[in-house]
Amino acid sequence: MTTNRLNEIRPGTTEPGSAIPDFAAEANHLLPELVALRRAIHADPELGLDLPRTQRRVLDTISDLGLELTLGQRTTSIVALLRGALPGPTIVLRGDMDALPIREATNLDFSSTNGNMHACGHDLHTAGLVGAARLLSAHRDVLPGNVIFMFQPGEEGHGGAKVMLEEGLLDVAGERPVAAYAIHVAPGPKGVFATRSGAICAGSNELEVVITGRGGHGSQPHQTIDPVPVAAELVMALQTFVTRRFDAFDPVILSVTRLDTGAGALNVIPEQARIAATVRSLSATSLERLKVELPRLVDGIAQAHGCSAAMDFTVLYPVTTNDPSTTQSTMDDLRVAFGNGRVMEMETPMMGSEDFSFVLDEVPGTFIAMLTSPDGTDPSTVEFNHSPRVIFDDSVLGDQAAALATVAYQRLLRQ
Repeated sequence: MTTNRLNEIRPGTTEPGSAIPDFAAEANHLLPELVALRRAIHADPELGLDLPRTQRRVLDTISDLGLELTLGQRTTSIVALLRGALPGPTIVLRGDMDALPIREATNLDFSSTNGNMHACGHDLHTAGLVGAARLLSAHRDVLPGNVIFMFQPGEEGHGGAKVMLEEGLLDVAGERPVAAYAIHVAPGPKGVFATRSGAICAGSNELEVVITGRGGHGSQPHQTIDPVPVAAELVMALQTFVTRRFDAFDPVILSVTRLDTGAGALNVIPEQARIAATVRSLSATSLERLKVELPRLVDGIAQAHGCSAAMDFTVLYPVTTNDPSTTQSTMDDLRVAFGNGRVMEMETPMMGSEDFSFVLDEVPGTFIAMLTSPDGTDPSTVEFNHSPRVIFDDSVLGDQAAALATVAYQRLLRQ
């Protein structure tokens, strides 16, 4: 991919004390090449923590910016540090890079053909962060502080952010960052930014239960302790548990997604039945209650039927929590840059999870949704993230890059 146009940013007035640069206008010069980068990544998606081709594309695109680069040891992450010429604090901007094991069905000209798909828009996140790095680097001489560009693998269930934190992400500038920001694309009116203070994405947890009875012949159930009806009863009890034991305004979602016995023949009553579920919560209070009360429920039902139960409850991602002060400033900055009509305050959190939560547990910051459905899309039929048919309009990439650059620059100005 050529990067000639990426070098043609025309900075505005950026003398100390002057108005913030017009990043949106400057990003127009980047848009064609950001779109090309996004589509190259989209056509060649990689999974998990090992994304060598995606990493190489990013490195090739930012190689001329004079950034201090640190590559991950346990993953193909990139930490790119921009040191501003003026003294000031350090902030983090995140873009995740991994795809999903989904066979694409969009029929786009640049569709993936390798059985994987950027069905959650991480290809846009990567290209948008490259754009922000170029915009801010063009103003290095008047940048009052440092920016860490966090190119992250392994967001989709692999804890890539946690790995990067363990490898020293927050220490590369020699001082801890004072704020962190990320933009995530989603279906909706194109170009609208949406966020909220407090919880914005749910914490993600996994529940696994093994119920053990005594197997035998299907024609002689009285000579067995059948774990199958116990598993069925437990599934229904779990649904009642979350709807009757938790406040509707601090919701918990529990979805049983796996139920099996491993039995081969139809005339065999199995020894064991297994249940697995995803559990989403929005507060530490709910999470602690789940840890205490779920074992009681599982054990009680199993014992009532003469079975035993082994339960494993795994906390995967914490709640993604936006810092109120940082988030209010972020919304104000985006309104100034893009207009009031393009910034929306969300009334409720999203029940999906996000491993940027690990970063926000360490650094105050803001997670922002950017809506990207193509013009003319019917809201009633739009495909959501993780669908094999979801389409994100990459004409938003200039504004996405400009938004990241804007909130970063404004935060540094505030010291």
